[in-house]
Amino acid sequence: MDGLSSAVLDELAALCPGGIALDVDLAAISQWRIGGRADIVLSPASTAEVASLRRWFAARGVTPVVIGLTSNLLFADEGLRVPVLQIGPRMADIVLTPQHVLAQAGIWVPGLARRLMQAGLTGAEHICGIPGTLGGLICMNGGSQRKGIGSSVVEVQSIDTGGNLVTRCADECNFAYRHSVYQINGEVITSAKLHFATAPHSTVRAEMRKILADRRRKFPRKLPNCGSVFKSNPAMYAEIGPPGAAIERLGFKGQCEGAAQVSLLHANFIVNNGGARAKDVLRLIDRITTMVECATGYRMETEVCYVSPTGRIAPADQLGEPTT
Repeated sequence: MDGLSSAVLDELAALCPGGIALDVDLAAISQWRIGGRADIVLSPASTAEVASLRRWFAARGVTPVVIGLTSNLLFADEGLRVPVLQIGPRMADIVLTPQHVLAQAGIWVPGLARRLMQAGLTGAEHICGIPGTLGGLICMNGGSQRKGIGSSVVEVQSIDTGGNLVTRCADECNFAYRHSVYQINGEVITSAKLHFATAPHSTVRAEMRKILADRRRKFPRKLPNCGSVFKSNPAMYAEIGPPGAAIERLGFKGQCEGAAQVSLLHANFIVNNGGARAKDVLRLIDRITTMVECATGYRMETEVCYVSPTGRIAPADQLGEPTT
């Protein structure tokens, strides 16, 4: 970001006290351990701080990149020259009432699932192994076992690009499979009201243990990765199977570009063997997308998005093989 003078930093420090970091190594905060350096990362602690920051940026014609725990992001090797707004542990409060669960967007999803289990609430078991934030989960309508968090949402609060508070009920969020309105409207999710049914603590715990054991058996855990790279297309799933099966049948398991490798454990995961670069991952994605489309007629879409140095975020499958 141009113009990080002491005066500018003082203004930002007043809007986001205790939440500013400069010259941040994105690889250190990336789930993939990939990325260059960011000029500035701001971590607000409340909805009010998010609103103030967005108003400040809007007045200067600056659009920050919004991230959570980065589980679906691939940062550019060149880093980021625009501000980063991270909704994370400083916005992770949760309140359980007899009717609803009120949670800030930065809460860690497995931690949220555990809190709900301890309270004897059911319906969140499917998210217990997803290593992201609630805000990111809602934005992607994420989940597992072909479920989405949208089915548990009552309402969502967000801040628009002008710094205004917006509240939407579930129907207004346009939830669909791995989709919500927040993927296209530029708003920053700050909190949500959720509803879950009651169930015996032991029943919920047993289901979560089963799901986590299944994930440990199927998915790579020892090497950095972003989780599933490609979305599951219902039509393709019915005819061909899930993305991992299609990729595996074409012999991609174990294939590498630089230090990026298609996991030997699950073909819909790309792991970082140490020192992988974004361009390595993009080349693997491009090869897989092209070959699967040739073999099946289906063009797979990625869950993971690429973050360019200028802050543009786009699905990684839409970029094509990088030239640099």
